[in-house]
Amino acid sequence: MYTIVSGLFYLLSRLPWWLLYLIGDGIYVLLYYVFGYRKKVVAANLQIAFPEKTDAERKAIEKKFYHNFVDTFIETIKLFSVSEKEFRKRFSCNIEVLNDLYAGEQNVQIISGHYFNWEYANLGVSLDSKFPFVAVYMPLSNKVFDRLIYKFRSRFGTLLVPASEFKQNFHQYARNRYALALVADQNPGNPAKAYWTNFFSKPAPFARGPEKGAKMNNTAIVYAHFYKVKRGYYRLDFELITTNPHKFAEGELTKLLVKKVEDSVRKTPDNYLWSHRRWKHSNQAEKYKHLMV
Repeated sequence: MYTIVSGLFYLLSRLPWWLLYLIGDGIYVLLYYVFGYRKKVVAANLQIAFPEKTDAERKAIEKKFYHNFVDTFIETIKLFSVSEKEFRKRFSCNIEVLNDLYAGEQNVQIISGHYFNWEYANLGVSLDSKFPFVAVYMPLSNKVFDRLIYKFRSRFGTLLVPASEFKQNFHQYARNRYALALVADQNPGNPAKAYWTNFFSKPAPFARGPEKGAKMNNTAIVYAHFYKVKRGYYRLDFELITTNPHKFAEGELTKLLVKKVEDSVRKTPDNYLWSHRRWKHSNQAEKYKHLMV
């Protein structure tokens, strides 16, 4: 079954960009206008994030978001067979910010948010990073597609660690040099064990893992602002946050990184994954106000 599915995806990926995007435009119409996939969630999130904008402005962001959402899947299909030469034309990055840290003794945590198209970022960084590039991923329940995605995401050298095995197995990677990619806007499984801070106009819980790991392993922190330049072309801007995570009081590093995500989203609001409920725990903020940072 894997061979058949892999072959079908490869054949689809050989279609020209313009034809895949044409198919994507048709999917957008169905997703947005016919099925209305998570439109209420997206609209509610945008209302929270941008109360100062008009209804028309938020609607414009909403429609662009759905285009970007569909493009992410269309582009992922194309990336199954894209050549390294072609990919480099479509992805740019100030990788020197990351690579300059390799001369030191520290490893690196790369922190970002849920920006489109994250598959470009995964492949692009692994191509030119001096550090072995490690990414945490969520395995799929379908074993065929899980194997397919794993092969695709690791094609340029990314070392993939299943989220369910991260705590138990990451020490194997920590013995050597690494740059570990994590997201700062991840909803925690248990809000009682999270840091709480304002994200746009409402408090929300954030996982303690990135800050805890940085301090435990004394890693440098590099933030990744990732955005679309034009359809099919993306740019990643790295920014060194600190080489001394211990200088931050508890929770302050998390608060800073969440603010970085918010600033990035304000710059390119349609390029963020609005279909997830970013403030689903906010009605419990009073209960957890002692965890606010």
